Amino acid sequence: MTYVYIYTFKLKQFFILYVFTLRFLIFASKIFYMKKVLLSLIILLSIQLISQAQNTGKVNWYTIEEAVELTKKNPKKIFIDIYTVWCGWCKKMDAETFTHPEIAKYLNENYYPVKLNSETTDTIHFNGYTFVNEGTGRRSAHQFSIALLQGKMSYPSVVYMSENLQMITVVPGYMNPEAIEPVLKFIAENHYLKTSYDEFQKNFTSSILNK
Repeated sequence: MTYVYIYTFKLKQFFILYVFTLRFLIFASKIFYMKKVLLSLIILLSIQLISQAQNTGKVNWYTIEEAVELTKKNPKKIFIDIYTVWCGWCKKMDAETFTHPEIAKYLNENYYPVKLNSETTDTIHFNGYTFVNEGTGRRSAHQFSIALLQGKMSYPSVVYMSENLQMITVVPGYMNPEAIEPVLKFIAENHYLKTSYDEFQKNFTSSILNK
């Protein structure tokens, strides 16, 4: 009888331990599942927010140093908007061109867009060189913007750079969405390597005007 009692007692202990372990595993699996679901929801929400940002006229601007590092990992051309804080046409381009959903989306997908204040006092490191603003006046241009624009200081100006950080072209002056769209595609899609811009424009179909 004593042996049977001990065996029964141990069996009950084992059963209690088994039930406790099973419940713990079920509870843990639910938490793990909830974490996976929560993580998936966060990822989906992030993707949706990025997509909405791209489609509501938000350009993801970078510094030139950030763009260089990004293009090393995922090569894209670099789009550099050179502006000044006092430039009225620069502000107009910000308000009307870079907020256009189609333009913002295309820039984000096909370029690393860079905002460069031509009169910044920041030190800029690019391609092994260091650039500073040596000026002492109110409107002194930065060495980097002078180099990019080859001394022809006009604002706004857009510099297009290849994936290997070579200058493709500089386009000075204000451009509305309809005007800049073909230029963006002419360069991003490498048409500039095969044909002239005038020839490209003849057969270009705008995705902005057709909507």
